[in-house]
Amino acid sequence: LIQKNGVSYMKTIGIDIGTTSISASVIDTEYPERDDSCNIPNGSFIRGEEWESLQDPAQIVFKAKQLLDRQLDSHPDICAVGLTGQMHGMLYTDENGQHISPLYTWQDGRGNRKLPGGKTACEILQEEYGRKIHTGYGLATHLWHMRSGLVPEAAVSFCTAADYFGMCLTGRKLPLIHSSMAASMGVYDAALQEVDLPLLKTLGLSESFYPAVTPDFAGIGSYRGIPVCTALGDNQASFLGSVEAAPDTVLLNMGTGGQVSVLSEAFSRAEGIEARPVCRGFYLLAGSSLCGGRAYALLKDFFRSYAEAMGITDADHYSVMNALLEKGAPKDRLKVSTLFAGTRENPRLRGSVENISTENFTPAALIDGVLDGMTDELYQLFLKMKHCTGREYTVLKASGNGVRKNKWLQQKVSERFGLPLSLTAYGEEAARGAAKTALAAAGFITPSALLGME
Repeated sequence: LIQKNGVSYMKTIGIDIGTTSISASVIDTEYPERDDSCNIPNGSFIRGEEWESLQDPAQIVFKAKQLLDRQLDSHPDICAVGLTGQMHGMLYTDENGQHISPLYTWQDGRGNRKLPGGKTACEILQEEYGRKIHTGYGLATHLWHMRSGLVPEAAVSFCTAADYFGMCLTGRKLPLIHSSMAASMGVYDAALQEVDLPLLKTLGLSESFYPAVTPDFAGIGSYRGIPVCTALGDNQASFLGSVEAAPDTVLLNMGTGGQVSVLSEAFSRAEGIEARPVCRGFYLLAGSSLCGGRAYALLKDFFRSYAEAMGITDADHYSVMNALLEKGAPKDRLKVSTLFAGTRENPRLRGSVENISTENFTPAALIDGVLDGMTDELYQLFLKMKHCTGREYTVLKASGNGVRKNKWLQQKVSERFGLPLSLTAYGEEAARGAAKTALAAAGFITPSALLGME
């Protein structure tokens, strides 16, 4: 702790083990608005089958530790380390706490591969156990390995990449994972806030094999004499790193996919909405659009393919699309559904274009309609969340390049949600959120204060 004029200040650091990059963010409570963040490429993918998505845990740990050490050398007064990273994926560990498998990322496809008997792991979980688990989730990956006889003989447990990095930093032999990560794997009952032991036993997975779980921001050990905290799921960490008045804020993210999130003090169920644990007694209600910002990219590719057929290969199509919007779209607007990749509940759903007339069948109207569709898909999910929480929201925040770089989408979102829109001020939201949770895990503030409830 740093003492100045009788006031205590502290610095914490968050490390985000992302799929494509590894990021760090330092928070100084004396200068809370300062953005001290950086990132490096992950670059640890391993070549495998077409349906596999594998990364090398040793490379991840090496790069993340280098980044952390560099920041600790630059900030010797850091008093706690927070962790976050890609959810859903998993790797196996042995009795010494060392990895004995690649990291099977959240993009891995083995959960949709046919097993002996003709069903996939995801189909077995859905049809036989009533659990809707997507491929890439740790439970689906592990079940596929179990039924295929491919679980490493020396395996004693499994965990996420960020959890494994924490083990390597602190010398732990067995993982202790946060409930947000446990839920992302698919074997945590978020409503009861406990591991679903009946499901594990039915699947033939011993209780001792599954990692210990805590619903609290907790310590797992120390590194260079500094407390290290359990890894929080990257969705939850991004929310905490993006907002200040968490109970009153709607956070919209538009990248390759799209997502809208709000904080809740109660577990809620609604179609298309997940209640993801944040800490004891708090959840993040999250709704996702599978296409999200990719819908706009698909439209750009549509125009690009036509231009290339005319021999135009060097056009900046996004600039042309912006110029068309500047001129204005017809008042009789197209109605575009951007369910081009379906939904999580029904991936077979498809998008559509309706209300076409002789006056509005124009490129500008199509661009405008796609932006409307992208916005409305998330707004409809938000209405379900609002019904669950019963809250009125006064703050609308947005993150992700899909909205950050598109003023027209920003305008659509603000109009549809009926709130002024502000962009998140920090570049590495998940790492910043992990740094904030470290404050609570190390006991400097209460979880309620962290969440803006005090």
